[in-house]
Amino acid sequence: MSEPRQRRSTQRTTMTDVARVAEVSPSTVSLFLRDPDAVSKARRERIQRAIDSLRYVPNRMAGALAAASTNVVGVIVPSLVNSFFAETVSALQSALMAQGYQVLIGHTNYDAAREEELVRTFLSWSPSAIVLTGLGHNRATRQMLEASQVPVIEMWETGPQPIDMMVGFSHADVGRLQARHLIERGCRAIAFLGAQLDKDARAAQRAQGYADVLNSHSGQSAPEIIVAEAQSASAGAIAFAALMDRRPAVVGVVFSNDILALGAMMEAQRRRIAIPEHMRMIGFGGLDFTSEHVADLSTIVPPGRAIGAHVADMLFARIAERDTPIRITLDPVPVFRHSTESVQGRQRAG
Repeated sequence: MSEPRQRRSTQRTTMTDVARVAEVSPSTVSLFLRDPDAVSKARRERIQRAIDSLRYVPNRMAGALAAASTNVVGVIVPSLVNSFFAETVSALQSALMAQGYQVLIGHTNYDAAREEELVRTFLSWSPSAIVLTGLGHNRATRQMLEASQVPVIEMWETGPQPIDMMVGFSHADVGRLQARHLIERGCRAIAFLGAQLDKDARAAQRAQGYADVLNSHSGQSAPEIIVAEAQSASAGAIAFAALMDRRPAVVGVVFSNDILALGAMMEAQRRRIAIPEHMRMIGFGGLDFTSEHVADLSTIVPPGRAIGAHVADMLFARIAERDTPIRITLDPVPVFRHSTESVQGRQRAG
């Protein structure tokens, strides 16, 4: 599903604009940028105010026109080790490089301030476009991108107010789908186990979707959201063990990712909690190991490669000054396996 959008201007704020607002010459602005102490205090303050008000980002391409762009596309993801994003970046990079573009990749570790630094750096190289993960940016980042007029695509999430364009899916819907699936399998006490929910807005949205379903179903226990200490199998095992010690009546767990689910499955085996007879689990991510017989984990597979392909197509259309969609919404694919099979009359007693 996509929505049409008119072309966005590619004009950017120049050093001349800063000079005009600060009432100094462009050469004085250039000197300020190279060596602030070489400019008088009064002029420094005027130039800095102008830079802040115009949200000017210096163009580091020496000798190039300020309005020109390079064949570089900046791509910012939360993590380089997370295979979800690696698949998207791989698909995007292949498409871009086939058309002569180079990709600069930065990762934020879910830190908004780090994202701001990366955006500022990437903009200084006059990129053809910038690709961000998600919609949650701080004010400075959003202002810089809006003022730059560089084509921007926010991916892996959809919402009402994109900076420019977006392609992704609803993470709250994923959480709802996971919870409903366990309820349909007869689970009456279901927990959510995630990590970094204070930083990872998309995982938090999946947790909220889970909670919405439990709150709307009579006969369900109250939602319980467990936060593991890290995005790792060992952390998943520890968090699941703590959950079982505290709430042994839980018979179903929704996980924010497959890695946490893997750790919980290993801990369940150590405790001799049979899956799916006494415990049902569903993850998110569609990682390779989930299809192995030792795991056979039900999961929701995000459209990672499709996101990368759509991002590339949208960027090519925008750079060619063709009309492009403002939003493309994709559907994750549920894959239900042994870990959530229905076993009649064998609920685990609490």
